[in-house]
Amino acid sequence: MSGLSRINTSWAAKWWRSIDRITLICVGILIGFGYILMLAASPAVAVRIGASRDMFIFKQVCFLILALVIVISTSLLSLRGVRITAWVGFVLALGATFLTLVHGIEIKGARRWIALPMMSVQPSEFLKPFFAVITAWLLTQRRVKTYFPGLAVALGLFGLVLFLLKSQPDIGMLSVITTVFLTQLFLDGMSLFLVGAGVASMVAAFAGAYMVFPHVRSRVERFLHPAVGDHYQIDTALRAFGNGGLLGRGPGEGRVKDLLPDAHADFVFAVAGEEFGMLVCLFIIGVFATIVIRTLLKLLHEKDPFIAVATAGLVTGFGLQAFVNMGSTLHLIPTKGMTLPFISYGGSSAMSVALTIGMVLALTRNRMGDDLLFGPASSPSQKVPS
Repeated sequence: MSGLSRINTSWAAKWWRSIDRITLICVGILIGFGYILMLAASPAVAVRIGASRDMFIFKQVCFLILALVIVISTSLLSLRGVRITAWVGFVLALGATFLTLVHGIEIKGARRWIALPMMSVQPSEFLKPFFAVITAWLLTQRRVKTYFPGLAVALGLFGLVLFLLKSQPDIGMLSVITTVFLTQLFLDGMSLFLVGAGVASMVAAFAGAYMVFPHVRSRVERFLHPAVGDHYQIDTALRAFGNGGLLGRGPGEGRVKDLLPDAHADFVFAVAGEEFGMLVCLFIIGVFATIVIRTLLKLLHEKDPFIAVATAGLVTGFGLQAFVNMGSTLHLIPTKGMTLPFISYGGSSAMSVALTIGMVLALTRNRMGDDLLFGPASSPSQKVPS
């Protein structure tokens, strides 16, 4: 590491000295597990659909390499660069999400994807990180500029996002974004009464989704009444954890990948449990927990409200996504098709999570008075002396 010592003033050396290296190492570990579990889970799925055994592996390797590039390049951004990226990305993602309602691919009754050559894209995945940064800026900016309608604009954008996600429908994504937004409102100083009213509205919305959408009602009823309905996927996943035991059956020795159609995606955690055992699963959970808890602890000493609110929103969405995937697989919550960050197969998910972590690293960097990309280190939520 001598080339990156403090006497080195190159941008790479500045970046290395300022970055949260433990979080970056954790991301590298998750990407490594993503590659290993694709080797374990995807060939059987590919053969089952009549494709080349290496199709999913090749695609996911490309996705993971691109994700790592996105994490590193996004972490170079200044605070201004993060805001510019979030605004541009949000507008593009919002437009693409609207496009899914008109020209999207319908899968299992939902229109969430746009077909592109060689792959499909789920634009709503990219709404999560960009929305968290934009709402943080709007909420904190109103405390700097008098009469700035930050809260009203944030609520308007939130309502627009909810309308689009409900129209697809994508109740899982809607739940994550709603939780992130309520968390940011609470951290920004909104009273507990109003936050509680927001939570009550969220519960009422879920009750409405239960009444309106048959697939939501089916999942909830199967969770509450295990003896009723089709539990093939969950039962198979739970048996996989039992078969794996403490140390697992060994790489390539699992059977769940031959039985579950989404073993490489939504149920990849079950493949990890069967082939590598409970200890490896606990280690994976620990890596996710390290990223979330370490980031939140750093925010306890953060003086810039924009950084605190934006980073908390980003890491809340990241941690909630991981919990929903693992909780669904373990039958702790109703099943929801949500990927495990950096580990499940999926290009949109990998890119979205990479942007999330990249912006977290950019926001929590120790800037030491300088910045790397897109100019000044100061935040508009801080009043900088002239």
